[in-house]
Amino acid sequence: MINNKLADIADFLNEKYIRYNTPEFILSDPIQIPHRFTLKEDIEISGFLSSTIAWGQRKSIIKNADRLVSWMDNSPYDFIKNANENDFEVFSQFVHRTFNGHDCIFFLKSLQNIYKNHNGLEAVFSKQIKAGGSMKDAFIYFRNIFFETEHLSRSEKHIANVNKNSAAKRLNLFVMWMVRQDNSGVHFGLWKDIATSKLFLPLDVHTANVGRKLNLLKRKQNDWKAVEEITSVLRQLDPNDPCKYDFALFGLGVFEKF
Repeated sequence: MINNKLADIADFLNEKYIRYNTPEFILSDPIQIPHRFTLKEDIEISGFLSSTIAWGQRKSIIKNADRLVSWMDNSPYDFIKNANENDFEVFSQFVHRTFNGHDCIFFLKSLQNIYKNHNGLEAVFSKQIKAGGSMKDAFIYFRNIFFETEHLSRSEKHIANVNKNSAAKRLNLFVMWMVRQDNSGVHFGLWKDIATSKLFLPLDVHTANVGRKLNLLKRKQNDWKAVEEITSVLRQLDPNDPCKYDFALFGLGVFEKF
């Protein structure tokens, strides 16, 4: 049972969730990239790469994510399955902020390893969950698998390390895209072995600031402890689907300058 103050916030956020969780949201968001595809693996790979570079200006994120999938001939899974050294070479030119060509080629090779040797992204992310673990356990396991492929140490900063208290915004974002499903069609609902109740909020500067203004978050740093704190409050509002409020918090911060 939630108190009256939290109930009022729940009503407010539910109203904003309904407002922003619409197909129109796709048009201005990087999630539009995986929405171009129907094959599960194409959606996963394009979604993972799009969420990986999801920081900075949204127009720039979308433009660069579009460039990535076009360089894969708009067939991400076919590319990942069959690419050789020569095919990877074009990606040496890729740059998105601090994510450069070396990082990009490594990410593609690591995805190739995951699909060839670990049964794909869903299998890697869900393994710890199926064994009774948490999303934090899943992220730790995923990171270990991801970096088993030869790489430069500089690339390690582009996959969050929750053991070092990273907020893991982009990992939480990607998994939310793959797991959540509702009537709006924004998220994909492709992964069935991870319950929506297990998800954590993809905390960024917008959702964190709005969360603090609504007294959902007391912690000042945007780190994993803050993610746990705000998600635990959102679970009181909706135990089965706490991350639906990402739409509300993000919309309030980005579109309403709340």
